[in-house]
Amino acid sequence: MKALIFAAGLGERMRPLTDTTPKPLLAVAGKPLIEWHLEKLAACGVRDVVVNTSWLAQQFPQALGDGARWGLRIVYSYEGATPLETGGGMLHALPLLGDAPFLLVNGDVWTDADFARLPREPAGLAHLVMVDRPPQATQGDFALDADGLVRSDGEQRLTYAGLGVYRPQLLDGWRAHSRDAGADETPPRFRLAPILRAHMAGGLISGEHHRGRWTDVGTPQRLAELDAALSG
Repeated sequence: MKALIFAAGLGERMRPLTDTTPKPLLAVAGKPLIEWHLEKLAACGVRDVVVNTSWLAQQFPQALGDGARWGLRIVYSYEGATPLETGGGMLHALPLLGDAPFLLVNGDVWTDADFARLPREPAGLAHLVMVDRPPQATQGDFALDADGLVRSDGEQRLTYAGLGVYRPQLLDGWRAHSRDAGADETPPRFRLAPILRAHMAGGLISGEHHRGRWTDVGTPQRLAELDAALSG
């Protein structure tokens, strides 16, 4: 199984830290956020990793190289000066990922979730890891029903953890489900969430509720809190 790490964001809420360092390269407990993911990916048998980049893109190969120190092969999917959003970034990376399901993780989250437990073959088009709503995202993203299917809405709304397993076929016909203004640009720039919601209606998106540790490292305060928790 290959993996895709989303690392192209501008990190605007993390400024001034991200004025000079991309958010996934900010350190917690002595190593960059993205390195925590690379170690876990290597440990669960992944060997090929695609890292999508945009903001301060040159810093990623400088810091990570070709991945050999983790027993990985890292290639970079450069999106240009403007990030292509989650859907556009995935579409742009697909030629590097191939036709098989791949593991996706956001480069700006930290979690103790066990990557090895994720299904290698999702029952449908994607399998999402969900977590309890954090204080900064009280609305939640999606609901998880008793059958393990993710729904657009429901009584218990959870937050998408930025971790899952995706089939490339999820993006087949994506234009029918996207109304983003950037969808008509070249390369297209669009969000993944509307594509996922469109397929939830057909029961094609499964999920699980991770009740362990998870942090969306979206502000300098949350970065400092995570650093203190992992360094203690």
